Amino acid sequence: MLYSGLRGAIGPFAANSVALLVTAVANTAANRRLTFGKQGREKLARQHFEGLVVFGLGFALTNGALALLGAGAPRVVELVVLLVASVTTTLARFAVMRFWVFHPRRD
Repeated sequence: MLYSGLRGAIGPFAANSVALLVTAVANTAANRRLTFGKQGREKLARQHFEGLVVFGLGFALTNGALALLGAGAPRVVELVVLLVASVTTTLARFAVMRFWVFHPRRD
């Protein structure tokens, strides 16, 4: 929704980048607390830094999908391509967070 709201004003790549960055910190915080049960300030900075590294994965995948799609594609096709790339990114992000960022052995 954020992408769609920004797309017309700043273009597809900038809209995707802003939308991903805005949601990256909130996503890491939500996963940290709700999915992986981490609370308090212990390792907070490291986990958020690593969350931003994981953000890079999503950034590369979704902007790469836009680049492969090329300019001039119908808006609905663009949104479907981003949706598929975002779902793929979400699954990959969860796996990386589970097995790297919040792995129990790292505690």
